[in-house]
Amino acid sequence: MLAGIAVYAPMRHFGLLNFDDPEFVGDNPHLRAGLTGESLAWAFTSTESANWFPLTRLSYLLDAQMWGTRRGPQHLTSVLLHVFAAICLFAFLDLATGNRRLSALAAFLFALHPLHVESVAWISERKDVLCGLFWFLTLWAYVRYQQRPGVGRYAAALLAFAAGLMAKPMIITLPVVLLLLDIWPLRRRVTVREKLPFFALSAVTAVTTYLVQEHSGAVGAFANYPPGLRLENALVSYVVYLGKMWWPSGLAVFYPYPREIPAWHAGLAALGLTTVSFFALRSRSSRPYLAAGWLWYVVTLLPVIGLVQVGAQARADRYLYVPMVGLAIVLVWGADDLLRGAPRVRPAGAVAAVIACLLCAVTAAAQVEHWRDSESLFRHALAVTRENYLAHNNLGAALAGQPGRLAEAIDHYQAALRIWPDYPDAHNNLGSALAQTPGGLPRAIAEFEAALRERPEFAEAHFNLANTLAQIRGREADAIAQYREALRIRPDYLAAHINLGAVLLRTPGRLPDAIAEYRTALQLDPRSAEAHNNLGSALALTSGGLREAIAEFQAALADDPGYPRAHYNLANVLAGIPGRRPEAIAEYQACLRADPAYADAHYNLAVTLGEAGRTQEAVAEYEAALRLQPDSARAHYNLGVILLKLGGRLPEALTHLETALRIAPNPDVQRLVDRLRVSAGR
Repeated sequence: MLAGIAVYAPMRHFGLLNFDDPEFVGDNPHLRAGLTGESLAWAFTSTESANWFPLTRLSYLLDAQMWGTRRGPQHLTSVLLHVFAAICLFAFLDLATGNRRLSALAAFLFALHPLHVESVAWISERKDVLCGLFWFLTLWAYVRYQQRPGVGRYAAALLAFAAGLMAKPMIITLPVVLLLLDIWPLRRRVTVREKLPFFALSAVTAVTTYLVQEHSGAVGAFANYPPGLRLENALVSYVVYLGKMWWPSGLAVFYPYPREIPAWHAGLAALGLTTVSFFALRSRSSRPYLAAGWLWYVVTLLPVIGLVQVGAQARADRYLYVPMVGLAIVLVWGADDLLRGAPRVRPAGAVAAVIACLLCAVTAAAQVEHWRDSESLFRHALAVTRENYLAHNNLGAALAGQPGRLAEAIDHYQAALRIWPDYPDAHNNLGSALAQTPGGLPRAIAEFEAALRERPEFAEAHFNLANTLAQIRGREADAIAQYREALRIRPDYLAAHINLGAVLLRTPGRLPDAIAEYRTALQLDPRSAEAHNNLGSALALTSGGLREAIAEFQAALADDPGYPRAHYNLANVLAGIPGRRPEAIAEYQACLRADPAYADAHYNLAVTLGEAGRTQEAVAEYEAALRLQPDSARAHYNLGVILLKLGGRLPEALTHLETALRIAPNPDVQRLVDRLRVSAGR
């Protein structure tokens, strides 16, 4: 198992991906406070993201409690869970078969097969490793019960199964696997009655999961995925998965659903599957492991094979996390069976097994590197798949967050839309990118509107459209309406509450509404530094609100000590209170330590230093402000005035005052300049 840890060790340096991770972990407000009564209630009742998996959500809460936002330890948690799952698989096989050598080989293949990298390296797929862990624990407990029946042992198996259902509902096929264990390796009469409680739990979970996913819109409509195409894709996928198990190349995070599948592909796949199934069942007496292993593979894949289509993928590597164990059983016990009749070849077989394990480890290690970040992951997906609109879109999103790569990101969004012209996510992301280009606001609005035509309940597109409209003079009312629409869809949309508050704050007569939005944001996330800061700015505008405003700025800085804007706003308030000028100066300086290029902070610090009689320091701050904003008339004017108070610096003072006059003509400044020119003999 140390080999598994070594293969996945680089993940300690990995971060989050831009595919599902923000929704599940990065931007999830429920995780920010860690383990609380409220967050525990959320974990066990939430159906967000079209899923009910309280145990998985609880694992995320534990991560947040222990590690905060440090992603390396979260990745290592997934690695350890995967290793424990492999250990439990070994324990189950060893207990059930009594063959420690073959059990270890099967567990080793499970731990190091490249197909499992997706489940381990993707924090959003924590549910796979948790489900696998409890799956194998259930099987181990069931075998113990069969060896020495008792209520306690039966209850342990049922409890482990219930935990697996709360990690990922794909485990609903486990009761059928229990029937297969009766065939092999337990070799006992197949009994259904003792497994009825397991089937009952599966039935309830299956119905609940389907209703949750259908209600959320995750279940694909028949119009998009016709029954015939689903069946064809399912048949082909069974064969593709087999191929990737034997030769794991071209692995990708997303495989686009085919527009059509040649009939002969599906027919040939059906023939092959039928043939293998026939021979496996025919040999159930002489080689029962073939029937048990093959049916394990076929049955456990059924929930995710696509007959009930959830999501837009044709197939996914993560779906093989548990089903591949059946194939490993067929491979390992089948190879041993063949070699048993050829003693001279057995040493070569052992060498081949070692080489196969080493190749798995090397290939898995290479696959892990593709998951280092979003750019690596989706570039690889584009290299090994065709017409992958999602990979283009998510690669564009990864590039858009990097300085100087916005044009490249736009190219990828447009490539995604060439493949799927009605792709709402690409329209939304393209709109966000265009909004950052000169003169791009009208085109950005058109892209957001295109996204909303395809998906009217797209909260993020409403939010982004609102952000864009808020930048256009006279469109504030439209922006407010879009923020409201985003919040109707997602009442807990923290950023929408904050940005709506910002627009209301600058709308005449809407100050109380702005304050209400900021307070709502803080109810959602009491540790939101931005919400505290913005609420402080709003309260500072109210009568008698300075004390509350200061408290909010301090709360923002308690959550984020390096937040420049909060230091700046707190300094501005303190500078206006008699006797608190030294504190204001300290806050301006703290702001500039966090952001040395904050021109307004340099300017306001200069003003405050000048008022405190610290003239030389004030001059230095005005000069720093002008290096950042050379066209600031007020900075030139104030610097000119303060230089007049310093002996021997009249020429410099006059130069700054003349510059201020040129930038912003002013009669009073003109008269002062005229007098100084006379004094200077000009």
